[in-house]
Amino acid sequence: MARRLRKKRIAVILLTFTALIGWTTHSCVSRCTSSDKEKSADSLPTVHINDSITNALTEGKAYQEMDSVIERYLKRWEINGAQLVITRNDSLLYARGFGWADKERGIRMEPNMLMRFASVSKLITAAGIMKLVEMKKLHMGDKVFGQKGILCDTTYNNSIKDQRYYNITVEQLLRHQAGFNNYAGDPVSSTRYIMMQNHLTTPPDHPTLLRILLKRHLGYTPGEGKCYSNLGYMILSMIVEKKSGMKYENFIQKYVLQPAGCFDMHIAGTYYKDRRPNETKYYMHQGSIPVYEYNNSGRMVEKCYGDTDLPRLSGAGAWCGSAAELSRFIASIDGIPHVKDILSRKSVQFMTQEQPNHQYSIGWNYTPKSNRPWIRTGSLAGTSALILKYPDGQCWILITNTSTWKGHGFSNDTMAFFEKLRKKYMPQMPKRDLFL
Repeated sequence: MARRLRKKRIAVILLTFTALIGWTTHSCVSRCTSSDKEKSADSLPTVHINDSITNALTEGKAYQEMDSVIERYLKRWEINGAQLVITRNDSLLYARGFGWADKERGIRMEPNMLMRFASVSKLITAAGIMKLVEMKKLHMGDKVFGQKGILCDTTYNNSIKDQRYYNITVEQLLRHQAGFNNYAGDPVSSTRYIMMQNHLTTPPDHPTLLRILLKRHLGYTPGEGKCYSNLGYMILSMIVEKKSGMKYENFIQKYVLQPAGCFDMHIAGTYYKDRRPNETKYYMHQGSIPVYEYNNSGRMVEKCYGDTDLPRLSGAGAWCGSAAELSRFIASIDGIPHVKDILSRKSVQFMTQEQPNHQYSIGWNYTPKSNRPWIRTGSLAGTSALILKYPDGQCWILITNTSTWKGHGFSNDTMAFFEKLRKKYMPQMPKRDLFL
């Protein structure tokens, strides 16, 4: 009996001690968290952005009128679902989903859901290249092909007929000045035709596709012209793998996105069944007709689900994520100190230096220094994306899950729409930082 009482007393003492430790730990965590909130946003968010951002954070009278105007605008363009994010001086002020993430299943759009970025992916790839330069694994003037080039495989060199390929540099790929053109169609999204022309039974992987394309003549001498090229950024993805010794996606996530506080960006899948659990559904505009599947199967598919093999686009257009996380990435490469940049000031300045004759910037479409915004656009079947980084510190990002029949007309119209919203609603926008 005495032994049983001793055991009970010991158990009570242990439970009390454990409770005291738990209370002390909780108190310490609370104090640490409170202290962290007082710090600058120089450190990574303590909570992953997509775990904390919801429509509920931007509800109320302060936003009702602007939300209503945006809803009417998206309805006019027949957009099923979209996300709009606004930052100011690297502080996240506004993040909202509009319409449907999946209309058929009754799922409303939230600002933390994933959507394809299309060519906005090129900005992520460019940041990865700049990171390799800072790691001293790469130089802007490095030659891409040839015995002393980065992609020096004998099979590539044996495929080259046009000697001008040997002059292509990393910087020329980044600025769309490498000599590639799209007279025979965009090779990265013309898989079915390439398979038929080369009697392939399966879609070509990157090395096979590159060997085939290197047999073609360049459209112009590298450095003496420009032509927007998905192929160039596919090759940059291969360079990332060659110089890092890692898969492209893994390197970008580890050395670019995660240091920027972005933990839910991924290479997108091709089909509806390939989507991530929190990824939206994509829609074509009214009047769109089925197309042949990219892999030459002969099947007819909805263009946004099978016209292009998304993972094969790689760094040219395959990333997906939320507009909220994308805004955090932009804040980490813009030179504004509130969010610590993942690249050096020198690298950021190099990427955003205004180019003469409307030449392309590094990763961005254009980065003018006058009173105009930096621009990055993206468009794929079923999605469109637009980033405008204004000289007054504001950044506006819109991503949709629906194609528009006017193509780039939607981006141009949205730029003008943003200007109206900025003038009317930004002075009343509450001061806060949802990144924290």
